[in-house]
Amino acid sequence: MHRDSLRPIKAENVQATLLRAAQDAWEKALAEGTKSGYRNSQVSVLAPTGTIGFMMDCDTTGIEPDLALVKYKKLVGGGMIKIVNNTVPLALNRLGYQPEEISAIVDFIDRTGTIEGAPALKTEHLPVFDCSLSPAAGSRSISWTGHVRMMAAAQPFLSGAISKTINMPESSTVEDIMQAYIESWKLGLKAVAVYRDNSKRSQPLSASQGKKEPAAAPAPAAVPAAAAPAAAPPSPQKELFEGGRKRLPAERRSITHKFNVGGHEGYITVGMYDDGAPGEIFIKMSKEGSTLSGFMDGFAMAVSIGLQYGVPLKSLVDKFINTRFDPSGYTPNPEIRYAKSVLDYIGRWLGGKFISRDYLTSTAPVEENGAAAAAHSTLTESLSAPGAVATAEDAPTCSNCGSLMTRNGSCYKCGNCGETSGCS
Repeated sequence: MHRDSLRPIKAENVQATLLRAAQDAWEKALAEGTKSGYRNSQVSVLAPTGTIGFMMDCDTTGIEPDLALVKYKKLVGGGMIKIVNNTVPLALNRLGYQPEEISAIVDFIDRTGTIEGAPALKTEHLPVFDCSLSPAAGSRSISWTGHVRMMAAAQPFLSGAISKTINMPESSTVEDIMQAYIESWKLGLKAVAVYRDNSKRSQPLSASQGKKEPAAAPAPAAVPAAAAPAAAPPSPQKELFEGGRKRLPAERRSITHKFNVGGHEGYITVGMYDDGAPGEIFIKMSKEGSTLSGFMDGFAMAVSIGLQYGVPLKSLVDKFINTRFDPSGYTPNPEIRYAKSVLDYIGRWLGGKFISRDYLTSTAPVEENGAAAAAHSTLTESLSAPGAVATAEDAPTCSNCGSLMTRNGSCYKCGNCGETSGCS
């Protein structure tokens, strides 16, 4: 059947060497099969055209048109690359355009993403550059029926199927999809794949960086000049506010602090508004990709959004301090000698840096009346008095407030809240 399908082809319609090679290949295949027998049901197929074309660094393998003259490919790891058709200058040269005209047309395509409306381009040459999808700034594209007919012209030369997608516009209906399958069957295609543009939330290749925006609503009627109020001068801070969220300026002052809790190092970076108030924090801890690193990224993001929406830093800090979980332990910071957790350390450092230095020494939330500061002062004085017993290195922490306890005879007592370890 494959050999016989070559016979009706007119030699003047195909390169002579290509036709001869195809005839020889199928004659040999028929002879070898007749002699040794056939085992496989498929002798030849056409593998995925788009993937192969991209790996070969060519615009298209020939069985399908290019997706667009300028297309955008989403990368697995994030980001997007812009791919520009490289055969346009060659085609324009074959059509008889001068070098300066070719340069102007190519620049127009790079700038707009379409060849429609390019300077010096003749209208009758537009169909030469039609692609699968219409560009964002244009309207021309090849009909889905053109895809089907091109595949039908190549199918007789292949034993198996053609792995090629029939690109259909976003406006395609259910009936259009059904007709595409029926037409493919009538023309003898052994397989067909249909894809409607933007039918998925994310697609690897597209003709624009995003979906087309709907047409803008008509502008309201202009107010007469005599009645129009004088425009207020634009405020430099206006763009910082969006839906109640006060964003930081593009360039902002920041401070970075290195910490170490129980041998676990990390860095806190605080971005500040022009008045010095914190507006965002970044926490870098452990190795990239670890559970702790991911948790800290999410925690910092939540705190940053809260600050930008007006949550008082004091409310956040008072929740962070005295939280207890690993890693915890002693720190090289002379102002925060011991931290019950990383959040405890971060809360006390933020409080001491931007609210009150009492946070650096107190292990309980700082009250507005300064009660905790007074308690800490009393504890400090009692420990510095003659005969006072220093805190033991192995002293337990208070079960009530989490502070380190001090020895009190044969047991321990908390100097912050007065809790004891059980002695009378």
